[in-house]
Amino acid sequence: MATKNRHDNGANTRILLTGVFGPYAQDDSYGSRRVNPMELYHNQVTRVQGPFSLRMFHRTTGLLMIEANIDAPCTILDFPSLDRFMHELATTPYDVIGISAIIPNIGKVKKMCREIRRHQPGATIVVGGHIANKDGLEHIIDADHICKGDGIRWFRQYLGQDVEAPILHPAVLSGFGTRIMGIPVPARNMAAVVMPSVGCPIGCNFCSTSALFGGKGHSVIFYETGDELFTVLTQIEKRLKVHSFFILDENFLLYKKRALRLLELMQQHDKSWAFYVFSSAKALRSYSMEQLISLGISWVWLGLEGRNSKYSKLDGVDTRELVREYQAHGIRVLGSTIIGMEEHTPDNMDEAIAWAVEHATDFHQFMLYTPVPGTPLYREHQADGTLLSEEECPLADAHGQERFNYRHPHIPAGQEKTFLLRAFEQDFQINGPSLARIAKTTLQGWRKYRHHPDPRIVRRFRNGAKGLGAAYAGAVWAMTRWYGDDAPMQRKMSSLLREIYADFGALARLIAPLLGRVMLFTSRREAARLAAGWTYEPDVIYEKNRRALQLEKKRFALPAFHIKKIRLPVYDISAVLESYRSRIREAWHRLEALHEQALEQIAQIDEELQAHCRQVREYTQQMRTSLDGKRDQVGEQVQSLRERVMERYGQAAVELGRLQTQIMATAEQSRQELDQLEAQMKSKYWTARTQIEQASEQFLEKCAQRQQEFEQAAQQARLDIQRSLQQLQSLEAAALDAG
Repeated sequence: MATKNRHDNGANTRILLTGVFGPYAQDDSYGSRRVNPMELYHNQVTRVQGPFSLRMFHRTTGLLMIEANIDAPCTILDFPSLDRFMHELATTPYDVIGISAIIPNIGKVKKMCREIRRHQPGATIVVGGHIANKDGLEHIIDADHICKGDGIRWFRQYLGQDVEAPILHPAVLSGFGTRIMGIPVPARNMAAVVMPSVGCPIGCNFCSTSALFGGKGHSVIFYETGDELFTVLTQIEKRLKVHSFFILDENFLLYKKRALRLLELMQQHDKSWAFYVFSSAKALRSYSMEQLISLGISWVWLGLEGRNSKYSKLDGVDTRELVREYQAHGIRVLGSTIIGMEEHTPDNMDEAIAWAVEHATDFHQFMLYTPVPGTPLYREHQADGTLLSEEECPLADAHGQERFNYRHPHIPAGQEKTFLLRAFEQDFQINGPSLARIAKTTLQGWRKYRHHPDPRIVRRFRNGAKGLGAAYAGAVWAMTRWYGDDAPMQRKMSSLLREIYADFGALARLIAPLLGRVMLFTSRREAARLAAGWTYEPDVIYEKNRRALQLEKKRFALPAFHIKKIRLPVYDISAVLESYRSRIREAWHRLEALHEQALEQIAQIDEELQAHCRQVREYTQQMRTSLDGKRDQVGEQVQSLRERVMERYGQAAVELGRLQTQIMATAEQSRQELDQLEAQMKSKYWTARTQIEQASEQFLEKCAQRQQEFEQAAQQARLDIQRSLQQLQSLEAAALDAG
């Protein structure tokens, strides 16, 4: 372990900041686990909800905060593969390489340190993040520095820069790669991330975040005042065009003076922002409902912990009543419950799970009671001698979603996972998909505040309710079909759908079945994929700040945008897009072949229709000539009969002309639709990435549908022509008989 506390190059220090390498959602020797994917919600919240699970990835915000607050050439490599990480080491020299990780990924950090020593032996290795809570880490990995706590201050001090300089905040969305019901969610629907502080002064004994930043009574506050926070929010709003913010602060509402000053500024500047926050029940109760609604609190991650828990933050609070009250005002709640607390036994576990499920929160996180290194709970078990050795429970498995890393006083080893899954499953079976719960809570808020006298509040709830009459209505419609064999859940979904119809009228009734059929199809396809072992992994993200770009004397095709160092991602074209090019080209060739086949089939159908039209015209001409000849023969004796025949013939000719017009219009419309499909496919060629397989399937389905429509139209045309010919033959026979 190095003892040098400052780098000689100072502001010219070339820095690489990276997370651990992927893939993540698989079992491997480096510490990845299939049950512990790089997806917060699917990992810990919507784990058993199948196609209704919220799938999304989150940026490594700590690395972004460090990059934004140091004056040095800095590169960020987020979610690399091992090969991509080694390629970066082999092609670009660095003075300092920082790695952020959690304790279960210690095997990956160890491997990365070895590769750095092999490729860049002169680089200084700095390791930080929750992994820094691990005692003796310096003896496990080959790193020069372990950064525990505030990484911004550590790097500023290491580079000889002002540690007290104001904190600049990066502009970044809270998630990417979002999918639900098998459908990608556009990035424009994401909130931005804001990190006002790190750590939590409440200091729950199990909380590794609190332990990392000093423990009980301590935290690192980046923005002390509401004015500072308002400035940051305004800058990010302007940069990202967002109106909602995910506040990465362990207990944002605990700092009431700052929050109420922020509210004053929002009112003065007419800001209708929505905030997604972490909070304790006691901190929430310190605000009136009017203050929370005016402040824009739209979503709360709330620690429920467990029934009769010993934590002071829950003293005197009926959490079930609290959740119902906030949901009635349109505030969505993510409840967090601990499985395996000291008082839990196999006999009372069902009661503990039922208590948690009764909250009917919009989301529900369940985690095993896990003593994480560095926490007071870990030290308690260490003193009691109840911790399992790393041979008995590898660090890669001590992530709170698989097993205990200690001997529980009442629960036999192995049963904890059964109880954890039972909690997830009961919450899903009784309360239904979280997406439907969100729709219900959002609808309650819209009903309550759509006529509020404050235009700011009305505007925020209107923005929040935009999708209720369309996307949410379609999703709930699909759920009513999905639960065809589950009568209680189907009734619940049908009731919610009727409520949406009642508020959003005929348009919702029209849109819901249309979108719903698509969502039902994509949900069933997603369920089949997941059953077959389908997993999701984040794309590699590669960014360089202005100093790094200047150092290389070149810029990427996608430039980095800055507003006072507030930056947007710059994706690595060579590393990210190159991985898609071969697949896109291959898929495009397949699509072109299918497109050509479809065009040939359509041309064949069109040719057949044209041939039928020619036959009709030829036969009509023949009939006209025959009738004209017979007219001269019959003379005045059949004049009246001739007039009747010609009248009927004229009607037939009109009908044939109308039919021909319809056929030609149908053919032209079909050609136009195919042109549109071709244009869509070309557009998708440039935006494909992970959607190419879905685009291929949609294209094939549309081609099949168009072919079927043409065949039906051609068959109908043949039938109509045959009937017309039969009528003309009958008329001709009648004329001959009359002659």
